[in-house]
Amino acid sequence: MQEDVFAQKLQTQSQKLQECQTSHNLSSCMPCESFLECEVRKAYVKAVYESMNKGQEGSFDFN
Repeated sequence: MQEDVFAQKLQTQSQKLQECQTSHNLSSCMPCESFLECEVRKAYVKAVYESMNKGQEGSFDFN
């Protein structure tokens, strides 16, 4: 099922983000000096967006 692909990608990106935060002794990305340029964070945000809209441009499924 396509929905599972989005959930899996979100889980993977979430894990990578948490690992990055842990490796930098941070509980959030905000204090990181690479906050705006961070590729790990950008990939996570993209995965969140895609999981919310299930791959459809510009719309969200909140059910």
